[in-house]
Amino acid sequence: MASTPFNADHDHIFLGEGHDRNARKTWFVIALCTVVMIVELVGGLRYGSLALIADGMHMSTHAAAMLIAALAYRYARMHARDSRFSFGTGKMGDLAGFSSAIILAMIALLIGYEAISRLIEPVRIDFNQAIAIAFLGLFVNVVSAWLLSGEAHTHGHSHEPGHAEHGHEDETHFIETPVGPLQIAIHEDGVPPRFRLQWLSAGSISSGLACSDITLTTVRTDGESKTFRFRDAGGYFESTDNIPEPHTFEARLDLRVGGTPFVKSVFYTEPENHGHSTGAHGSHHRDHNMRAAFVHVAADAAVSVLAILGLSAGKFYGLNFMDPVMGIVGALVIANWSVGLIRDTGAILLDMNPDAALSREITALVKAQGDSISDLHLWRLGPGHLGAIVAVQSRTRDHDASHYRRLLSRFRDISHLTLEVRIPSDH
Repeated sequence: MASTPFNADHDHIFLGEGHDRNARKTWFVIALCTVVMIVELVGGLRYGSLALIADGMHMSTHAAAMLIAALAYRYARMHARDSRFSFGTGKMGDLAGFSSAIILAMIALLIGYEAISRLIEPVRIDFNQAIAIAFLGLFVNVVSAWLLSGEAHTHGHSHEPGHAEHGHEDETHFIETPVGPLQIAIHEDGVPPRFRLQWLSAGSISSGLACSDITLTTVRTDGESKTFRFRDAGGYFESTDNIPEPHTFEARLDLRVGGTPFVKSVFYTEPENHGHSTGAHGSHHRDHNMRAAFVHVAADAAVSVLAILGLSAGKFYGLNFMDPVMGIVGALVIANWSVGLIRDTGAILLDMNPDAALSREITALVKAQGDSISDLHLWRLGPGHLGAIVAVQSRTRDHDASHYRRLLSRFRDISHLTLEVRIPSDH
């Protein structure tokens, strides 16, 4: 059995790329809400407006909700290197998002309860003042939403040096031949992809082999095959033909060593590059703390719009019941958003697999090597960071832990990899 060594010195910092930027945004929104809250409370007390006082109190709950997000960002940053957190503090934002979602659900229940109460027992409404306050609330929420928007969509990160930008140079195999160790690589650096062969024996380029002694045949899953011949490129042998996409195939190397044939197969697969995932593949990049803050102000903005519509219907058309009806609609909208946020953040807190497609690609990659997976776990460590435990049952001693770590390094979203490779014994 081979496994990757444990390194106690490496960091477990799995914060999102926009962590500090998003933290600053939440503090800006808190400052805005606090100023508006003070103005409304002072104005309500001075001019005897109960509506202004009520909206000022509502604005204080708005600022408190933002404070949850801001403190979560701060705590996660302060304790990012705290060894008590086995996998860092990247999930702190998800915990804050879950808490905010619970608060949103409670707000939805309160709004719904108040709206139904007013349908049963209507109250007198000062339409002019109420509409003015609703417009003020809408303005504050639109500004807050603008401050919280614009989260970066570039999610590239590097937890380890091996997670840098890469091309097909990562698709490299090392095999033992009768004339020494050989490196087989697909080279693609601003040029069409070609195979490169290089013997690693000291002072030897081709170990006495001529180009005519070497062929390589690719066999794809549909049975299509292509044979490549090589030329001496000075320091290495390079295939004379380009390699068609996609680079998923079995590569059979055929050497003629002193008239004796030597045949060895290696496997290539080309999974999707998770460093630039989108859609379902990219959902684990989402900052749920920022999402919760944005949903909160968006929900408030939606309620303000609905309130303006309901109040306007009452003022101009005498349809006073429209105000509580719009309240019920707003409660349903907020409840729907909160349920979605609870579902997504709860899944992360319970370590559900955040990317089933990535699991399938890792499995396909291992199978393409002729081996099998005995255990595979994926979970989210923080925005844009995944943890993985991969246990491989290998059929050859050539496929050790370093071999698979090199292959799996193409999945740049995997920031913490625990790898175990069981290799066959000598007997």
